[in-house]
Amino acid sequence: MKERNFFNVVTVAIIALWLLIFAFIPNIMMFIISFFERSETGFFDVAFTLNNYKSFFSSLYFQVLFNSFKMATITTVLVLVIGYPFAYILARSNFKYKSLLAILVIIPYWTSALIRTYAIKVLLTTNGIINTVLENIGIIDAPLNLLYTEGAVILGLVYTLLPFMILPLYATIDKLDVRYIEAAGDLGASRLKVFMYIIIPLTVPGIIAGCLLVFLPSLGLFYIPDILGGAKNLLIGNLVKDQFLLARNWPFGAAVSNLLMIIMAFMLFAYYKSAKKINSKVL
Repeated sequence: MKERNFFNVVTVAIIALWLLIFAFIPNIMMFIISFFERSETGFFDVAFTLNNYKSFFSSLYFQVLFNSFKMATITTVLVLVIGYPFAYILARSNFKYKSLLAILVIIPYWTSALIRTYAIKVLLTTNGIINTVLENIGIIDAPLNLLYTEGAVILGLVYTLLPFMILPLYATIDKLDVRYIEAAGDLGASRLKVFMYIIIPLTVPGIIAGCLLVFLPSLGLFYIPDILGGAKNLLIGNLVKDQFLLARNWPFGAAVSNLLMIIMAFMLFAYYKSAKKINSKVL
């Protein structure tokens, strides 16, 4: 018993130390730096200012925030439309095929997301596979401009974040009590009504969790817009990266990072409250 308690204490201590060094302390540093001034010779000057936060709410950066939310919303809706049927089929499939289908969802994560994004770029280029096939079968006469567009960025985000929607939906649908579905069918409800009034309401927690797991990363991913959008589609994640690496304006980059974390924290809190309300109704 003592050895088990010692192991538990050591495990918790390692996790707490990891979070302290690589999460808590860096976030505190970013919060403090966001109130400093930009330095022409170094990273920042220790002089208190609120201009970094005020600058973000200018028309230019507010447009970046709006575009980020628009792209994240479109991505989330598309991922939900694609992921929900797959998760439902996965949850309702024969038991011996569930593991195989689940592995097929996870397999892409065995390869670096950066490499997978470059693979998508190869598909979308002027001489890529998509344009070549369409030209060979006579659908198009000239190559389509697929790369460096909003559509290419959304495609990359959907492909990258699809498992984040499928897995929580699968976990929710798999626990769904089929007796409700059978009872609705016995009472004469059509499949559409069963889906709309039974299945969807009972899987709302999984839908909300999946949407958050897709929406929040969509705001912060910067390499996909850079690679597939050609830096034409500036999102908030790209803005943060550019401020730290290109403009060398660490205080403003830290301020934007803090605002992004506040937005994410608010959405997570809203999810917590909504999930708690839904669970109380179910109980």
